[in-house]
Amino acid sequence: MTGAIALKGMTWSDPRGYDPLIAATTEFEAANPGVSITWDKRSLQGFESTPVDELAAEYDLMIIDHPHVGAAAREGCLLALDACIPEEDLTAIANETVGKSYASYTIDGHQWALPVDAATQVQAHRPDLGGRAQTWADVKEAARGGAVILPMRPPHCLMCVYTLAANVGHPCGSDRERLLPGDIAEAVFSELKAVTDHIDPDCFEMDPIAAMDRLAQDGSLRLAPLTYLYKGYANAGYRSHRLAFTDIPVLGPFGPVGSALGGTGLAISSRTAHPDICSRFVAWVAGADCQSGIYAQANGQPGNAVAWASAEVNEPVLNAYWNTRLTHEAAWLRPRHDGYMAFQQEGSEIVNAALTGKTAIDDAIKALDAAFASSFQEDG
Repeated sequence: MTGAIALKGMTWSDPRGYDPLIAATTEFEAANPGVSITWDKRSLQGFESTPVDELAAEYDLMIIDHPHVGAAAREGCLLALDACIPEEDLTAIANETVGKSYASYTIDGHQWALPVDAATQVQAHRPDLGGRAQTWADVKEAARGGAVILPMRPPHCLMCVYTLAANVGHPCGSDRERLLPGDIAEAVFSELKAVTDHIDPDCFEMDPIAAMDRLAQDGSLRLAPLTYLYKGYANAGYRSHRLAFTDIPVLGPFGPVGSALGGTGLAISSRTAHPDICSRFVAWVAGADCQSGIYAQANGQPGNAVAWASAEVNEPVLNAYWNTRLTHEAAWLRPRHDGYMAFQQEGSEIVNAALTGKTAIDDAIKALDAAFASSFQEDG
């Protein structure tokens, strides 16, 4: 390779989002003399809310959140990876994905990112203080005893509604005219409020990172029934106490199904001057060798099922991948249409207003339906 190629990437600031990309970049640069990749990072809130087109205007490579792909596809700001990565490589990654992680970045017949990190709402608990909750009834009992923490900062409050609804067999958004049937929505709000009435009000300003920090250090708390997997908190020495991650506690009769899918994908700007080298990097990072090796070893939370099945990857994190695998495989995929992201913010605010008593539940359900229906107007 002749000449120098300097690429810019954007990720998010948690060690899980930054450290593995730095390690992977160092190895990739060593194998590709003349190539350099510099990574910037943004907060979790910025990762969840920043429009992809803004990032694509400045960066070659981006870690993105899958609900943005509808807007990104409409705007043409990302490179369609099926046009630049060999089909056999994409097939291998698709076959090795955890749950719907690969499919979450597929829309309009194209692949807009590759999963490098798998996450969904799971359960976290302090094993030094007791066991996990098996059912939502167990969660309500623990909440009445003051032992529950629940991250409810937008959009995580809405994710809780999504997870509980899908867990009882009524995934949200099947009908463009309403988010949920009224009776199901009332039941979900009732079950969620039976927990949130007993949590610290500060939870409504907490994302999962803040909640896991509190859970790992506050001996009065034992359980976070719904929180995105952050495997770092299971590592020895990461915080004062280790957290164990397991499948979600069930509300419905179907087992740990319906959790609102999260995770991250690695995408390429359509404006990059170096699509070939970017494509090679993305395919390599998402592949089994990198994911099971340097990515997992450098604080990464892999999206590749080969890594999730590895005893070597699981042992340092109290088997977090094995113990949440059912929940991940049965996770629910959020809407991703162009117009969805505005609803996600508005819907989250409606949920929290209802749960904190600022809005009547019936009014909140009607407002959610109206906001969800209007989110399709831009999408057509």
